[in-house]
Amino acid sequence: MAGKTIGLEGRLFEYYAANAYREPKILKELRAETAKMGGDANMQIGPEQGAFMGLLVKLMGAKRILEIGTFTGYSTLAMALAGNARITAADVSEEWTAIARRYWRKAGVADRIELHLDGGNAVTQRLLKNGEAEDFDLIFIDADKTGYDRYYENGLKLLRAGGLILIDNVLWGGDVADPAKIDADTSCIRALNAKIAADIRVEFVMVPICDGLTMARKL
Repeated sequence: MAGKTIGLEGRLFEYYAANAYREPKILKELRAETAKMGGDANMQIGPEQGAFMGLLVKLMGAKRILEIGTFTGYSTLAMALAGNARITAADVSEEWTAIARRYWRKAGVADRIELHLDGGNAVTQRLLKNGEAEDFDLIFIDADKTGYDRYYENGLKLLRAGGLILIDNVLWGGDVADPAKIDADTSCIRALNAKIAADIRVEFVMVPICDGLTMARKL
């Protein structure tokens, strides 16, 4: 929902964008192409979040990553460029992921990314059925908001102890703090935020980067 961090405006945002991260040329190109899509471009994470996630991949030494919700592949590519992890990605759009595939090939990382053109619930259930429980080091959830709870629960089963789940859009443009907002997406995000805050299976922190990113480490 947010292509840049909530609350950073004007000169402060300009300063932040100039000093807070380095964005590889290939990611700049992908971001520029996605921006031409108009309103849909808001589904892409911001460059500061891509840099943050890439650093997490490096710090963890992640070898297996699951991404639920790929869009045009910016987050996938940011994580792939950060190390040598194998990434399983899930998205329902052939049109959007065609752009992703093109940039993955251009960056030389396509051989490490397995894309499933299917919904997040179907893909996670299939991985569990295939005996891949506790095989993943990091899971990134950025798909349909009404599916977030299922993705979180299935993700915990797929994640190893000490692994990390990243959940995007947890501030939802500020709507989660407005009790008048009771649409399905906002309600589902709000419910999951409360659930994670009380979940003894994880230790967590909600980071106010871009549209809000929850980091939950499986105990």
